[in-house]
Order: sequence, then structure tokens, then C-alpha cells
Amino acid sequence: MDLAKQIGPNAETNGRRRAVGLLARAMTDELRAAWDKLPAKPEVKPVRGPETGLVMVRGRIGGGGAPFNLGEATVTRATVLLASGTAGHAQALGTAKNNVRLAAIFDALWQEADTRDFVETTLLGPIEARIAVEDKQKAEETAATRVDFFTMVRGDD
Repeated sequence: MDLAKQIGPNAETNGRRRAVGLLARAMTDELRAAWDKLPAKPEVKPVRGPETGLVMVRGRIGGGGAPFNLGEATVTRATVLLASGTAGHAQALGTAKNNVRLAAIFDALWQEADTRDFVETTLLGPIEARIAVEDKQKAEETAATRVDFFTMVRGDD
């Protein structure tokens, strides 16, 4: 089998996984600004939702212990269909139905070759940059409160 064929679908899947993950973390103003900049608004048909429900959050002690139910979280999901036939899906924590609807539209637009660059540069790039800044700030705040414990070795008298 050709190596390019093996790499191609995985690269596409990983790119979509990245896009959907970033869209789930998008802020209202980021989604709205990208929608307003969109040169031609697509015809969108709702397939499912947006609808809000609950999911069970599971955890593990130490990352390797037995799983336990931590509690429930509110999640909103939506699926849309563009006039071209491309389906877009989105889900995010919380109850922001309009955000999830827009995220589903941008997921569908990301899948289309004609609009992928627009979605990448106008929406996903800035979201990725914002998240990187937030992560850096959190790491700096955490590092400022770090306490190093050390033990002094006493000589045997």
C-alpha cells in the first residue's frame, strides 16, 4: 500500500480532531466575529439540536486507579448540514446553544476545501493562540506558588 494513502486519512482525522477540540473551547465573541467576517453565509439545515443534556464525568485516582463517577456535567451538542451536503458536528460544556450551533457550522466549513483556510486563519488560529497564552499564564501562576522541599543530610556523630 502507498505510504501517502496510509498517512493521508490519519492526517485528515487528526486535523479534524484538532479543529473540533478548538471549536469546543471557542468563546462567543470569537465565533461571532468569524461568522461576521464570513464572505458568503452558507445555507444551513439543522439536523439535531442544539440540545442540552448531562454526561457522567468519570475519574481515576492517580491516573491509574479504579474509575469512579465524579458527577454530572452539562453538555450541549448540535449537528448541521450545509447545502453542499457536508455535515458538521459540535459539542461543548455548558448551555451556550448558539455557540455550539456556530461551532457545528464551522466544523462543516472546515471540512470543505474552499473554506478550510478561512476557518483556520480567522477562527482556529486565534483560538489556539489564546489557549496557549492562557496555559502559559496558568503555568507561571502555578510556578510562583511552588514549594521545593529538600532534606539536609546530617553527619553521623
